[in-house]
Amino acid sequence: MVGDAIMRLYGKKHHHHMKHIFLFLLLILTLPASAQTIVKQDTGIKQMVDEVSAKNIEATIRKLVSFKSRHTLSDTTSKTTGSGAARNWIKAEMEKYATESNGKMTVQFDTFTQPKGTRIDKPIKLKNVLAILKGTDPNDTRVYLVSGHYDSRINDVMDANGVEPGANDDASGTALSMELARVMAKRSFPATIIFMTVVGEEQGLYGSANVAKRAKAENWNVDAMLNNDIVGNTYGIETDLKDNRSVRVFSDGVPTAATDKQVAALKSLGGENDSPSRQLARYTKEIGERYVDQLDVKLIYRRDRYLRGGDHLPFLEQGFTAVRFTEMNENFNRQHQNICAENGVEYGDLPDFVDFNYVQKVARMNLAVLANLASAPAGPQNVGVITSDLTNKTKLKWEVPSTGKKPAGYYVLMRETISPYWEKKFYVTDTIATLNYSKDNYFFAVQSVDAEGHESLPVFPKPVR
Repeated sequence: MVGDAIMRLYGKKHHHHMKHIFLFLLLILTLPASAQTIVKQDTGIKQMVDEVSAKNIEATIRKLVSFKSRHTLSDTTSKTTGSGAARNWIKAEMEKYATESNGKMTVQFDTFTQPKGTRIDKPIKLKNVLAILKGTDPNDTRVYLVSGHYDSRINDVMDANGVEPGANDDASGTALSMELARVMAKRSFPATIIFMTVVGEEQGLYGSANVAKRAKAENWNVDAMLNNDIVGNTYGIETDLKDNRSVRVFSDGVPTAATDKQVAALKSLGGENDSPSRQLARYTKEIGERYVDQLDVKLIYRRDRYLRGGDHLPFLEQGFTAVRFTEMNENFNRQHQNICAENGVEYGDLPDFVDFNYVQKVARMNLAVLANLASAPAGPQNVGVITSDLTNKTKLKWEVPSTGKKPAGYYVLMRETISPYWEKKFYVTDTIATLNYSKDNYFFAVQSVDAEGHESLPVFPKPVR
């Protein structure tokens, strides 16, 4: 009845927005008082969000463009042009930020030799830049990564010497990662955060692949990887409609690295839409919109766009949880184009076409997600839904996280099987919960929460007896 009254009051014109408000009100009305803190902002995180500067992001993008070319195969000896000059400048800037961290942040080149191969005409030494903000809890092994790629290209992917500004693709993501490092270096988090700017994306995702393989080989406990690629344009190529509030989150359904046995198990549960990356995408929408005004996070149920691929893919291939953030409407006259004008149409990825306030908004979304995850307890372990009895109730059980601080409690999440978003949260302090809803009719997950309300990623249960 409350919903009907709201709809009558606002009419059909605002039906879409009022639907979300109604669901929000229904959630608050049905939650116990102890669980209503889920809508509370952490004041420290909100302060960090507010510190993210569009002016700084613009300055960084314009500086990166000033190197003329950041092509992966471009000059590495000049101090003013080419990828070598760009990566040295990025590292030096990150080191400036690290001086504010009281020793918690260290900056390094992740150096590797890429053999001759696709879009690489000879073996070449390449360097990613990693700014590592070490977690303060020695018992917390979790790692979170945020990334943009600093290399650029034009029409000819093998042209290493042209004017290749790459302002939006992907100086925008690089500037975002650097701005987050600047703001977050001054703070402390129990878990480790790595701010990456990687090379070789346009030639074949080589830089991110090296980090992903290294993370696997060195047993990094990567809980989430956020890839930002093309996050600065607000006008689509076919429309004059400006959309400066929507951002897409691409996530895989059936995990890329899943075995045949794991895929079969997902299918038997109807869990194709509940991979860890889908949980990260839903988390991004909830937390991002909680902290950033005028933001609409769009969940795209694909690994990436048609004929395209980004730096989250090597992490998915190694079995890690990863998503890609990209602007809502791309302008392909600005991507991979020589700078020119033809028939009144301007081509080229120049900084004047970047909406720096929009990049700021996407950066704030990233920061809110990273800060909440790195502050939260680790997710619950061995989450299971008990299937030994035929019942119209649902019984879930799990174990305390094996790393970091012990949670203050847990949220059991529930949604209709056709819903993209979690619709109810039940707060419990035990590691077992029984709900008066049928496991056959709803999807469930469990997330850890601390006393301040920081939530882990949700964990989808497996059937247990």
